[in-house]
Amino acid sequence: MSTTSNFNFSDPVILEDDFVLLRPLQETDVDNLVEISINEPETWKYSLVGADGKENLINYIQSAIKNREDKKEFPFIVFDKKSQKYAGSTRFYDIQLDYKTVQLGYTWYGSAFRGTGLNKHCKFLLLQFAFETLGMERVEFRADNNNERSIAAMKSIGCKVEGVLRSHMPTANSEIRRDSIVLSILRNEWFDEVKENLKRKL
Repeated sequence: MSTTSNFNFSDPVILEDDFVLLRPLQETDVDNLVEISINEPETWKYSLVGADGKENLINYIQSAIKNREDKKEFPFIVFDKKSQKYAGSTRFYDIQLDYKTVQLGYTWYGSAFRGTGLNKHCKFLLLQFAFETLGMERVEFRADNNNERSIAAMKSIGCKVEGVLRSHMPTANSEIRRDSIVLSILRNEWFDEVKENLKRKL
């Protein structure tokens, strides 16, 4: 039996190191994230599903939790140990246990936590869990092809660009459709180079 078949979506998965803690997102986390939601709506500029404003944040969290209950996604809240504040959220989605593939995304942080190294710590913990606990063969990442900051962050952790899906999705507030860039890390790449390279950047 593969390790993936033992994954329980109701498990209270906690991932942490000296800098960051990730735990399952809960409905009460509205209170922990509402300040970013209200004061930094630009955080979701490239997101089809935004969490800007308290009402949108409530819907965002409820939807994420339902998708976890439906065994489609596993959302986390991110806690920054250095500042002792909640920084944002991220999740595994499109979880294909039989195929041993997963997507990692829906990642956002408040402006105070960007460029601090927090994201690299989060990604290290999530990738380690995906490859070493869940036994995944592939972790995929996607972003709006115009989102330069997000793409640069993914490349910096070791993701390889696979291509661009043209006119892939609608955008939140316009009739313009977005092109989505696809990146990934494979199991052998994680163990051969990505893990050690990323660890050196922490």
